[in-house]
Amino acid sequence: MADAGEAHEQPDPRGRLMQEVAAQMDAIETDFGDAYQIGSVVTIVEVLRPDGTVGIRVRCNQQPWVGVGMLRFAEKILEGGGE
Repeated sequence: MADAGEAHEQPDPRGRLMQEVAAQMDAIETDFGDAYQIGSVVTIVEVLRPDGTVGIRVRCNQQPWVGVGMLRFAEKILEGGGE
């Protein structure tokens, strides 16, 4: 995935997002092989605008409370306390 500090202009934002999704799929296939299904999905995207403003887009393909639970679990993983 991309560096957190990367702030240069992306010529193709859609392509950038698709590269991140492809990298995630590669990681999933490496960890789980071919015996898996994709369940709930939560995406969080930081959107940088030319005027310097920043937006956050969050999307969940399930009920909001499922997404909140996944975010809490993800927070623990990012902090190194769970998996």
